[in-house]
Amino acid sequence: MIRNLFLGLLFCGWTLGASAEDGSRLWLRQDTTASATIDCLLHSQTLNIAQRELNRSWKGVPVTLQLCADKEHLALGKDGYTIRTDKNHIVIGSLSETGLLYAAYHLIRLQETGIDLGHLDIKEKPAYEYRILNHWDNLDGTIERGYAGHSLWKWEELPDVLSPRYEAYARANASVGINGTVLNNVNASPEILSDAYLLKVKALADVFRPYGLKVYLSVNFASPMVLGKLATADPLNTEVSEWWKKKVHEIYSQIPDFGGFLVKANSEGQPGPCDYHRTHAEGANMLAEALKPYGGIVMWRAFVYSPSDNDRAKQAYLEFQPLDGKFLDNVIVQVKNGPIDFQPREPYSPLFGAMKHTPLMAEFQVTQEYLGHSNHLAYLAPMWKEFFRYVDPDMLRAVAGVTNIGDDVNWCGHDFAQANWYAFGRLAWNPRLSSEEIADEWLKQTFTSNKDFLVPMREVMLESREAVVNYMMPLGLHHIFAWGHHYGPEPWCEIEGARPDWLPSYYHRADSEGLGFDRSGTGSNAVSQYPDSLANIWGTLDTCPEEFLLWFHHVPWTYKLKDGYTLWEELCYKYDTGLKEVRRFRDTWNQMRPYIDTERYETVAKRLDIQVNDAVWWKDACLLYFQSFSKMKFPKDIEKATFRLKELKKVHLPITNFECPGADLLPRKE
Repeated sequence: MIRNLFLGLLFCGWTLGASAEDGSRLWLRQDTTASATIDCLLHSQTLNIAQRELNRSWKGVPVTLQLCADKEHLALGKDGYTIRTDKNHIVIGSLSETGLLYAAYHLIRLQETGIDLGHLDIKEKPAYEYRILNHWDNLDGTIERGYAGHSLWKWEELPDVLSPRYEAYARANASVGINGTVLNNVNASPEILSDAYLLKVKALADVFRPYGLKVYLSVNFASPMVLGKLATADPLNTEVSEWWKKKVHEIYSQIPDFGGFLVKANSEGQPGPCDYHRTHAEGANMLAEALKPYGGIVMWRAFVYSPSDNDRAKQAYLEFQPLDGKFLDNVIVQVKNGPIDFQPREPYSPLFGAMKHTPLMAEFQVTQEYLGHSNHLAYLAPMWKEFFRYVDPDMLRAVAGVTNIGDDVNWCGHDFAQANWYAFGRLAWNPRLSSEEIADEWLKQTFTSNKDFLVPMREVMLESREAVVNYMMPLGLHHIFAWGHHYGPEPWCEIEGARPDWLPSYYHRADSEGLGFDRSGTGSNAVSQYPDSLANIWGTLDTCPEEFLLWFHHVPWTYKLKDGYTLWEELCYKYDTGLKEVRRFRDTWNQMRPYIDTERYETVAKRLDIQVNDAVWWKDACLLYFQSFSKMKFPKDIEKATFRLKELKKVHLPITNFECPGADLLPRKE
């Protein structure tokens, strides 16, 4: 408790002043004692925060905050705002107090990133009403796919003890426009709805409220049976629906601005309406009816995969598309960005565009489950922008991000992983921002505006995701990770009795003929779930983009790609290129020592060293394994293998899916 209190006070700069450069202050590092005039005629918790932020950070002309109910601001909605320069004076206007807070953070961001403030004429409103983080935090303090320590929520101390980190968390989210947080894991314990835990949730909601951050809960569909001792959780059973109505009333009596429920149902062993031969729509609508009088929503996840088809990539579409138009209007179907599971690269989920009469929200994974956990530098804005190239942002009702936040001093495990939390918030507000713009903003606010640092590190960030794809799973390869924890390569993995679609061979289909999963018209025909304009291109080997080649096709080893290399040669060069790229990233970082603090420099340097060694591991494991099928020689100009396949097959990391391995556990040869 003392440690958390100390860290929280360090983060809240207005309390203790500047902290050590340990990453705890994220992108909110302003340490000025500003003397500008900040005027606001009204006072409230939220308005006082907005004034306080400007008082401690703003160095410019006087600023006035105004609540406005004119036509212009009504059109911008409750979270929108204007920022305008009037001679030597800036006026911020919004329909709501929260809008004024967002505007205050926007103005500070402009200052910190060096934007000309002399002639501001800004009108902003968020693209989405719901901009939500999903925590996969468990009630015992562990975090599923959490790579930054334990949970921020100290359930054993709540509601009596409130860590200062809670307010720091709300502040960080408000600064990038995130307005909702789901506190607990989608693999939910029914206990979160118990009387004791609702008091704890209320305590967090009270801290978050002044920052415009609503609380949501993941719920277990069988809660009426576990907590209410009912004989069933059938959504069409009157006792069940009444139990939920009573529970919702209980929640709102304590938390009047409660956001609603997130539900994972009938997936990976979780209970759901299908247990009673009911549809997902019937299950979601029952909860939606309970929430509707209070303005709450249901976010119903479409992450399902049952053996209804021989291709896991097709199953969510097959289960949900027939339900289009059957959900109530306060249900939003939450769909992962891709059809499998947050892979380093996958095509977009075909449910987007196929459910034209159902509100949809995209679910992105901010935590790097399949991208090297918190050991690898992987800036994810380019991946999410790639999704938006195919999915029009206007098609969505909301966005969610599976967060990468824990109780590590720097919040995210890797200092550069903070950029993904930041990028999610900025894209949730405006999905048309570029990856470059966001990287610039984050680097300037988090480190320095010095061009000798900014330019090379922006390049590293923008290239980092593609490098990860190259050294892990190029050309459309996917899901060839180690069992369970998903850290490191294990394309040979076989687990007795395991579901086939939990094993790498299900996806890579390597044999003496070639490599890749045939989802064309002659294979599983998953490509037919996409619009004809894409299906015709992706479904034909010669026209399929090479980035998706092995996703949609089983390709002969000798097949010639556009650059004249065979598939085998191209695969070798991709892995070799990825390794060279991360070595270059490490070399670039080694030149940054003069521009930043020693603490963060050394922390990032250690993780880049791990990343380089992991890239060697990935390259050797995958190429040596696939060579056992291709029987082809390595190109002479790629780096020779450091490891032997036999020794890599013996690597079994003693970690759970709650943690990131340290360097001492990883295979490496100096």
